[in-house]
Amino acid sequence: MVGAGRRDAERRPATGTGTDALGDPGAGRPMDPVVVAREICLRQLATRARSRAELATTLRRRGVADDVAATVLDRLAAVGLVDDAAFAAAFVSSARSQRGLGRQALAAELRRRGVQPAMVEAATAVVAAQDEEATARDLVRRRLRSMDRLPEQARARRLLAMLMRRGYPPELAIRVVREQASADTDDGEPPPATWDGGDLDPSG
Repeated sequence: MVGAGRRDAERRPATGTGTDALGDPGAGRPMDPVVVAREICLRQLATRARSRAELATTLRRRGVADDVAATVLDRLAAVGLVDDAAFAAAFVSSARSQRGLGRQALAAELRRRGVQPAMVEAATAVVAAQDEEATARDLVRRRLRSMDRLPEQARARRLLAMLMRRGYPPELAIRVVREQASADTDDGEPPPATWDGGDLDPSG
């Protein structure tokens, strides 16, 4: 299977012999591990931007020695191909626009990718509170369009669960759900008094 073959190749140790299509006499000689590691990184970066920690993990999985990996990653950083600050900023912009993630989820995903705490904080600090709230409202408005047939309480719980999964603080999520659900009613009356934090618990 093609997929299995690709996975096997990714797991294969980063050692090998020099070859070329013309049968160069040098074929069969061990390849420079730095060259091998650099090629692995460049192939990874060709598919999407990656953090230094992600690349280091891939190199380790491919059997590249830690000192060789550090040398290659330092060189790539020197020429700007590995830049965790730029990676974090681009990730925040993309994940907000495409997935509607809140600051908590953005920070968690960056940490999972090995970005240092100071860079995570700097990247997520650009998301203003009012912008985060506006994004949450937009998410709720769009989701409400497909929830007309649901009971009001079920609708509220699902909306709240959606916002919390995407990294919005509980207080903000509850407020936005209440406001948007109220605006969605025909008479504009506030939602029932039973809509408190307990009733909107997504685990309920």
